[in-house]
Amino acid sequence: MTEFKGDKRTKEYKEWKKNYDKESKGIGDVVEKFTEATGIKKVVKFIAGDDCGCDERKEKLNYLFPHYKPNCLTEEEFDYLSERIGKLNTITVDEQKALLKIYNRVFNDKRELTSCNSCFLNGVWKKLERIYNEYI
Repeated sequence: MTEFKGDKRTKEYKEWKKNYDKESKGIGDVVEKFTEATGIKKVVKFIAGDDCGCDERKEKLNYLFPHYKPNCLTEEEFDYLSERIGKLNTITVDEQKALLKIYNRVFNDKRELTSCNSCFLNGVWKKLERIYNEYI
């Protein structure tokens, strides 16, 4: 959708803003959908007025608790994971580095090497397996 060029106090702007980005960005959008569905939002607006602080709260919650959407695996990453699915019980340092590189890129994270194999397998590896399984 394009940027709204009119008066931001109008009904048209409110409709445009409401429909601008329907995809949930975080927990703030989830809370807003819940309060709209249950009627809580109307009650709050009735009591507190149109400027009840809901929009600011929603944006703050979205910022603090965003929905992370993983990036797609590349063909090389998929092939690398294919070779290791079902075969990992312990991980070498080189494997951990390679898997962390994939994990950090896919999940936009900055995880680092760990000496705890079970921590790595239960955290990073399980998430990579879940992503891999989405492809097969």
